[in-house]
Amino acid sequence: MAKTKVGNVASKQQVAAVALPVVSAKPIEPVALKPVSVEAQVAPIPVVQEMAQGLVLNGDAKCTACHDEADSPQLLAIGKTRHGTKVDGRTPTCTSCHGDSAAHLNHKGSSKPPKPDRTFGKNTATPATERNDACLSCHQKDTKRHLWVGSAHETHDVACSSCHQVHAAHDKVREKSTQPEVCFTCHKEQRAQVNKQSHHPVLEGKVSCSDCHNAHGSAGPKLLKRDSVVETCYSCHAEKRGPFVHNHQPVTDDCTNCHMPHGTTADNLLKARPPLVCYQCHSGHGTPGIAGIAPGVTASPQTNTFIEQGRGCLNCHTEIHGSNNPNGGQNLLPPAFFLR
Repeated sequence: MAKTKVGNVASKQQVAAVALPVVSAKPIEPVALKPVSVEAQVAPIPVVQEMAQGLVLNGDAKCTACHDEADSPQLLAIGKTRHGTKVDGRTPTCTSCHGDSAAHLNHKGSSKPPKPDRTFGKNTATPATERNDACLSCHQKDTKRHLWVGSAHETHDVACSSCHQVHAAHDKVREKSTQPEVCFTCHKEQRAQVNKQSHHPVLEGKVSCSDCHNAHGSAGPKLLKRDSVVETCYSCHAEKRGPFVHNHQPVTDDCTNCHMPHGTTADNLLKARPPLVCYQCHSGHGTPGIAGIAPGVTASPQTNTFIEQGRGCLNCHTEIHGSNNPNGGQNLLPPAFFLR
């Protein structure tokens, strides 16, 4: 080893002595590749998919032979919807919904052909249950619809086509801004309520019917999305939930004891202006059960005077949904009177 400034390092002769022998490189001979057809390179499409895709194209072709762009542009608008997606072999054909309709398809002559087996128009003779069965054959697996059977709409013979426009590129009931227009077709009382002075901003497009209701069925009352009225209201008005030191019983019971959810002439969606809305329960006179005689419901000695003078209870009882105030602050008012 030759000693250098940086330490013991092997000399060039020693390195050469242990160097590996040089192997002469031979050229690599090219390997002949056998030509492969394009069909062999691409995986074959399953037979099931071919059959399904053929059913879509052939099934629609029977109908579009007559219902072309010039004759039925509204019917062919279904091609712009999910129901008209041709690339998916599961896409339903016209006959998937309207039935085989042999009499309709085989009709010849200039006279008007008979209707398809199932029709979904406004004046259709097809029962609602039969129309719904056609839709539920595909859409029943959705969790939003698993409570459809026995729901208010189902028992009143409301069909899917009563609200939905399958052939339209834009289904009104699925768009927030136009959804109330569809619901108000039947629910005319609610239409009148949302046009009153105090209302949820439905007409303004900020709230839609489906924000609170599930039209396809619900375990709660009035087709509400939650199990109760209060839970539905708390989904937006969480500050009213509490818990408070002193809870106002109607708040935890049912918001509609005091409020009209769709609209009213009183402020804050109240059924009546204060003090009248409070006198539903807190009345100095009246029958037992709604008056101050009832256990747990307190009436002030000045109740009748307040009625005559038209004073508002909320002038003092500002925290009417619940209060954490430990004391009423006045001799006439015991604790838990929902003051500031």
